[in-house]
Amino acid sequence: MKKILVLLCCAVALVAGCSKEKSDMPGKAPAKKSQAPEISVVSLDNQQLTLASLKGKVVLLNFWATWCPPCREEIPSMMKLNTFMAGKPFQMVCVSVDEGGKKAVEEFFRNSGFSLPAYTDPSGQVAKTYGITGVPETFVIDKNGVIVEKVIGGKDWNSPEVIAFLEGLMK
Repeated sequence: MKKILVLLCCAVALVAGCSKEKSDMPGKAPAKKSQAPEISVVSLDNQQLTLASLKGKVVLLNFWATWCPPCREEIPSMMKLNTFMAGKPFQMVCVSVDEGGKKAVEEFFRNSGFSLPAYTDPSGQVAKTYGITGVPETFVIDKNGVIVEKVIGGKDWNSPEVIAFLEGLMK
Protein backbone atom coordinates (compact mmCIF):
# COMPACT_ATOMS: atom_id res chain seq x y z
CA MET A 1 0.00 0.00 0.00
CA LYS A 2 2.84 2.35 0.86
CA LYS A 3 4.49 1.75 -2.53
CA ILE A 4 1.23 2.43 -4.35
CA LEU A 5 0.82 5.73 -2.50
CA VAL A 6 4.38 6.79 -3.38
CA LEU A 7 3.82 5.86 -7.05
CA LEU A 8 0.54 7.77 -7.11
CA CYS A 9 2.19 10.88 -5.68
CA CYS A 10 4.96 10.67 -8.30
CA ALA A 11 2.42 10.27 -11.10
CA VAL A 12 0.47 13.31 -9.93
CA ALA A 13 3.66 15.37 -9.87
CA LEU A 14 4.54 14.34 -13.42
CA VAL A 15 1.06 14.99 -14.79
CA ALA A 16 0.84 18.43 -13.21
CA GLY A 17 4.13 19.54 -14.77
CA CYS A 18 7.27 21.13 -13.46
CA SER A 19 7.53 23.98 -11.07
CA LYS A 20 10.38 26.19 -10.10
CA GLU A 21 10.05 28.24 -6.96
CA LYS A 22 10.01 31.98 -7.54
CA SER A 23 9.31 34.27 -4.65
CA ASP A 24 7.56 36.94 -6.71
CA MET A 25 5.32 34.53 -8.66
CA PRO A 26 2.58 33.82 -9.42
CA GLY A 27 -0.02 36.48 -10.01
CA LYS A 28 -3.71 35.74 -10.36
CA ALA A 29 -4.37 33.60 -13.43
CA PRO A 30 -6.89 35.04 -15.89
CA ALA A 31 -10.15 33.09 -16.01
CA LYS A 32 -11.53 31.15 -18.93
CA LYS A 33 -13.95 33.19 -21.02
CA SER A 34 -12.13 36.41 -20.03
CA GLN A 35 -10.18 38.72 -22.30
CA ALA A 36 -6.57 37.58 -22.51
CA PRO A 37 -4.21 40.07 -20.86
CA GLU A 38 -1.88 41.88 -23.25
CA ILE A 39 1.67 40.61 -23.48
CA SER A 40 4.92 41.74 -24.98
CA VAL A 41 7.55 39.08 -25.63
CA VAL A 42 10.75 38.95 -27.66
CA SER A 43 11.56 36.26 -30.24
CA LEU A 44 14.95 34.59 -30.48
CA ASP A 45 15.74 36.89 -33.42
CA ASN A 46 14.87 39.95 -31.26
CA GLN A 47 11.45 40.69 -32.78
CA GLN A 48 8.85 42.03 -30.37
CA LEU A 49 5.41 40.40 -30.37
CA THR A 50 2.23 41.58 -28.70
CA LEU A 51 -1.03 39.71 -28.32
CA ALA A 52 -2.85 42.67 -29.88
CA SER A 53 -0.90 42.09 -33.11
CA LEU A 54 -2.41 38.60 -33.32
CA LYS A 55 -6.07 39.71 -33.29
CA GLY A 56 -8.03 37.53 -35.71
CA LYS A 57 -5.82 34.49 -35.07
CA VAL A 58 -6.24 31.59 -32.67
CA VAL A 59 -3.27 31.71 -30.30
CA LEU A 60 -1.67 28.84 -28.42
CA LEU A 61 0.22 30.62 -25.62
CA ASN A 62 2.52 28.06 -24.03
CA PHE A 63 4.80 28.63 -21.04
CA TRP A 64 7.69 26.18 -20.92
CA ALA A 65 11.29 25.64 -19.86
CA THR A 66 14.23 23.74 -21.30
CA TRP A 67 14.80 21.94 -17.96
CA CYS A 68 11.21 20.63 -17.71
CA PRO A 69 10.69 16.95 -18.76
CA PRO A 70 6.94 17.29 -19.58
CA CYS A 71 7.75 20.38 -21.67
CA ARG A 72 10.38 18.49 -23.66
CA GLU A 73 7.96 15.58 -24.13
CA GLU A 74 5.25 17.77 -25.67
CA ILE A 75 7.57 19.65 -28.06
CA PRO A 76 7.41 17.09 -30.93
CA SER A 77 3.59 17.24 -30.97
CA MET A 78 3.73 21.04 -30.84
CA MET A 79 6.12 21.09 -33.80
CA LYS A 80 3.73 18.86 -35.79
CA LEU A 81 0.75 21.03 -34.85
CA ASN A 82 2.57 24.20 -35.86
CA THR A 83 3.49 22.68 -39.24
CA PHE A 84 -0.10 21.48 -39.78
CA MET A 85 -1.48 24.95 -38.96
CA ALA A 86 0.90 26.81 -41.31
CA GLY A 87 -1.03 29.24 -43.49
CA LYS A 88 -4.08 29.20 -41.22
CA PRO A 89 -5.16 31.97 -38.82
CA PHE A 90 -3.15 30.41 -36.00
CA GLN A 91 -0.12 31.48 -34.00
CA MET A 92 1.87 29.43 -31.53
CA VAL A 93 3.68 31.53 -28.92
CA CYS A 94 6.02 29.50 -26.72
CA VAL A 95 7.31 31.64 -23.87
CA SER A 96 10.38 30.32 -22.11
CA VAL A 97 10.64 30.91 -18.37
CA ASP A 98 14.31 29.84 -18.34
CA GLU A 99 16.48 32.05 -16.19
CA GLY A 100 19.19 31.73 -18.86
CA GLY A 101 16.86 33.48 -21.32
CA LYS A 102 17.60 33.52 -25.03
CA LYS A 103 20.99 31.82 -24.65
CA ALA A 104 19.51 28.81 -22.79
CA VAL A 105 16.73 28.36 -25.36
CA GLU A 106 19.05 28.66 -28.36
CA GLU A 107 21.45 26.13 -26.82
CA PHE A 108 18.58 23.74 -26.07
CA PHE A 109 17.29 23.92 -29.67
CA ARG A 110 20.81 23.51 -31.07
CA ASN A 111 21.46 20.41 -28.94
CA SER A 112 18.01 18.80 -29.24
CA GLY A 113 17.19 19.48 -32.88
CA PHE A 114 13.80 20.82 -31.77
CA SER A 115 12.37 24.10 -32.98
CA LEU A 116 9.40 26.15 -31.80
CA PRO A 117 8.22 29.73 -32.27
CA ALA A 118 10.02 30.62 -29.04
CA TYR A 119 9.94 33.88 -27.16
CA THR A 120 11.53 35.09 -23.98
CA ASP A 121 10.09 37.03 -21.10
CA PRO A 122 13.23 38.66 -19.67
CA SER A 123 11.40 40.52 -16.91
CA GLY A 124 9.12 37.59 -16.02
CA GLN A 125 6.15 39.95 -16.32
CA VAL A 126 4.20 37.81 -18.81
CA ALA A 127 4.44 34.75 -16.55
CA LYS A 128 3.27 36.90 -13.61
CA THR A 129 0.40 38.34 -15.63
CA TYR A 130 -0.81 34.85 -16.49
CA GLY A 131 -0.34 33.50 -12.94
CA ILE A 132 1.94 30.67 -14.01
CA THR A 133 2.54 28.20 -11.18
CA GLY A 134 4.59 25.69 -13.17
CA VAL A 135 5.38 24.56 -16.67
CA PRO A 136 4.07 23.59 -19.06
CA GLU A 137 0.97 25.73 -18.84
CA THR A 138 -0.91 26.64 -22.00
CA PHE A 139 -3.68 29.10 -22.77
CA VAL A 140 -5.79 28.79 -25.92
CA ILE A 141 -7.00 32.21 -27.01
CA ASP A 142 -9.69 32.60 -29.66
CA LYS A 143 -9.56 35.01 -32.61
CA ASN A 144 -11.33 37.66 -30.50
CA GLY A 145 -8.67 37.54 -27.79
CA VAL A 146 -10.73 35.53 -25.29
CA ILE A 147 -9.19 32.70 -23.26
CA VAL A 148 -11.17 29.57 -24.11
CA GLU A 149 -8.98 26.92 -22.51
CA LYS A 150 -6.17 26.50 -20.01
CA VAL A 151 -4.12 23.32 -19.94
CA ILE A 152 -1.84 22.54 -17.01
CA GLY A 153 0.80 19.92 -17.77
CA GLY A 154 1.93 18.30 -20.99
CA LYS A 155 -0.44 17.41 -23.82
CA ASP A 156 -0.41 15.74 -27.23
CA TRP A 157 -1.02 18.90 -29.24
CA ASN A 158 -1.18 17.02 -32.54
CA SER A 159 -4.15 14.81 -31.63
CA PRO A 160 -7.21 14.86 -33.93
CA GLU A 161 -9.33 16.23 -31.05
CA VAL A 162 -7.01 19.19 -30.46
CA ILE A 163 -6.79 19.96 -34.16
CA ALA A 164 -10.59 19.83 -34.55
CA PHE A 165 -11.00 22.10 -31.50
CA LEU A 166 -8.53 24.68 -32.83
CA GLU A 167 -9.97 24.58 -36.33
CA GLY A 168 -13.44 25.11 -34.86
CA LEU A 169 -12.17 28.27 -33.18
CA MET A 170 -10.94 29.58 -36.53
CA LYS A 171 -14.44 29.59 -38.06
